[in-house]
Amino acid sequence: MKVSGNLRKMRTQWENPVQYYLPLYDVLEKKEEVPLNELVGSTIQLTFEQQINCVITGKKIRKAYGEGMGYESFIKAPEAVESIIRPELSQAHLGIALRDLEWEVAHDVQPHFVYLALTSGVKVGVTRARHIPFRWIDQGAWKTIILAETPYRQAAGLIEVALKGFMTDKTDWRKMLCNEQNYEINLLTEKNAVKSNVPIELQEYISENDTITEIHYPVLTYPEKVTSLKMDKVPVIRKKLMGIKGQYWLFEDGSVINIRSHAGYLISLEV
Repeated sequence: MKVSGNLRKMRTQWENPVQYYLPLYDVLEKKEEVPLNELVGSTIQLTFEQQINCVITGKKIRKAYGEGMGYESFIKAPEAVESIIRPELSQAHLGIALRDLEWEVAHDVQPHFVYLALTSGVKVGVTRARHIPFRWIDQGAWKTIILAETPYRQAAGLIEVALKGFMTDKTDWRKMLCNEQNYEINLLTEKNAVKSNVPIELQEYISENDTITEIHYPVLTYPEKVTSLKMDKVPVIRKKLMGIKGQYWLFEDGSVINIRSHAGYLISLEV
């Protein structure tokens, strides 16, 4: 099998284990999706064809910012608005835009969840309701619990900010990819412990849903130590694929590649 196209982040389907698919584009037009689970255990060759196209405009770019954007798109496009990384900055529910009011209302004025996840350790995060469980999968979480449900993005962001003093909002990707799991951590206990740190005016949004979701990934063996590959420096990767977790491919020699960070790259994939 040999296919080619511009990369986008992997699409996932929640099963046991998670099913992964690689979307390939002809610049901005989707061409096909490659089922990836069946490739785990095979030697693959991933080749960077020395071309990157902005995922917003389609223009050829020398360097990608964010997730496959040219610099102009990164500083102007609503898809890179500051409230994506810092949801507490959103004011769309007040009719105030940071970049594009129509886009921000459509994306921010809808139900959002604040969640606790076990990735490398316990982290707090925010996601739109329609992105569950896919946001959790993208982060490589193996257990999650919902802490709060809010009607708009800023409220969820304010809860997240309040909890950052007690837990991280980041994932240690190295520990996550080495599958370092602390089985002594109970997410329900963690949830009950941090409830009181939610601001009083946002307490009404605390969720009574105490379900703990467990996620399994298509990985044959986990590495003891990982080394990240970037296709700008390593344009041809020919290795045995041992698994997929988060948005990473894990290879037999302990090297890994973040597919999401290569959005817009024109590649060929051969098995």
